[in-house]
Amino acid sequence: MNRASIKIGNFNIYLYSICILIGVISALFLINKELENEEIDKDKFFDMSFYTIIFGILGARIYYVLFNLNYYFKSTIEIFEIWNGGLAIHGGIIFGLLTVIYYTKKHNMNTIKVLDIIVPSLILAQAVGRWGNFFNKEAYGPITTYLNLKNHFIPEFVINGMKIKGVYYTPTFYYESIWNLTGFAILMLSRKKKDIKLGFQTGLYLTFYSLGRFFIEYLRTDSLMIGNIKVAMLVSIILFITGIVIINKSKQNKNYHIK
Repeated sequence: MNRASIKIGNFNIYLYSICILIGVISALFLINKELENEEIDKDKFFDMSFYTIIFGILGARIYYVLFNLNYYFKSTIEIFEIWNGGLAIHGGIIFGLLTVIYYTKKHNMNTIKVLDIIVPSLILAQAVGRWGNFFNKEAYGPITTYLNLKNHFIPEFVINGMKIKGVYYTPTFYYESIWNLTGFAILMLSRKKKDIKLGFQTGLYLTFYSLGRFFIEYLRTDSLMIGNIKVAMLVSIILFITGIVIINKSKQNKNYHIK
């Protein structure tokens, strides 16, 4: 498959990679703004962010490869070609979370508060990063028609981009991007509540994202599978339940004040 790219001399800069980079930069910019209102060491936070991004991307790739071992056993060199796609967000979330937990415990930082600060930026980065799938012509759903897409108010350029080999496909990447942007808005608005509790935002992120991902994944035709089960749907259920538990436990925490 030809990947959309910008050619500079002998180098190809893939638009998939650019979308991921823009997502990361957007997240870091927002985190920097958030930290202006927090009594947290910025240097430590961004040091942690660096490792979280590295291990998050690494985890996203490992996760994807593990569920495609038959393919990568035959093409081992492609394991390292992440610009061709193949980053599973659930792998990134899991590895990123483990990195945050390890770092915050090591440096005596409040893990829950750190996660509360991160999750709005994370879901924003996810919304932006999903457009990498558009340029790689992946993460789409079943075959559909131009008229059906038009009736669902899909932008013309997205419809045209989802015409692959003369056939129109359902742009599930677009649905997820819109869902994530909505989640970002909800998370930012919820931070304005005076009685918001520590942990609530983390739980809200997990429940909101997982709910949307579950139904969007149902439509996708390129899902990672365990037998006949779509892995992302299974993980979404687990993360949704985890989010509910965190929200319930957050009721016992102190208020999370934004100065």
